[in-house]
Amino acid sequence: MIHTGEKPYKCSQCDKAFSHNTHLTRHQKTHTGEKPYRCSQCDKTFSQNTHLMSHMRTHTGEKFPCNQCDSIFSHKCSLVSHLRIHTGEKVYQCNQCNKTFLHNSQYVSHIRIHTGEKPYQCSDCDKSFTMNSHLLRHMRTHIGERTFQCSHCDLSFSQNIHLISHQRIHAEERPY
Repeated sequence: MIHTGEKPYKCSQCDKAFSHNTHLTRHQKTHTGEKPYRCSQCDKTFSQNTHLMSHMRTHTGEKFPCNQCDSIFSHKCSLVSHLRIHTGEKVYQCNQCNKTFLHNSQYVSHIRIHTGEKPYQCSDCDKSFTMNSHLLRHMRTHIGERTFQCSHCDLSFSQNIHLISHQRIHAEERPY
């Protein structure tokens, strides 16, 4: 099944939209605070039955092993997602350029290329980013964090790519 990203079911309380009406109904419980699913072991309550089932594994210790490698997961959905690495199956497809992705998070990041959305805003300057990891990398420039140390001299860098570029000086590489 290929997901196109179309989300016709909109929440009237917030800006979220969903591909299926059942997903919208499930989401709406976050606004009402309704938590009808109770753990019989510790009385913790959940808004969704799937969250309760997932929580129950904290009591049973149930794991989901991959039959292709040594990876083990505590959630079945994590195993299903992981198995795509072995099969090469890409179920998320961009409806603008037809590029396909293994994981929804990759698809969502890609869509921002087309929309221009940059939801991760730096609190110190006007820059914004399509991915949180890019914002975190950028933030190191403000705090002066230089975690990438050259093993040949005393220089250090805020980004690994700058260290790699610098190390060519020591190796006398001339890539251009």
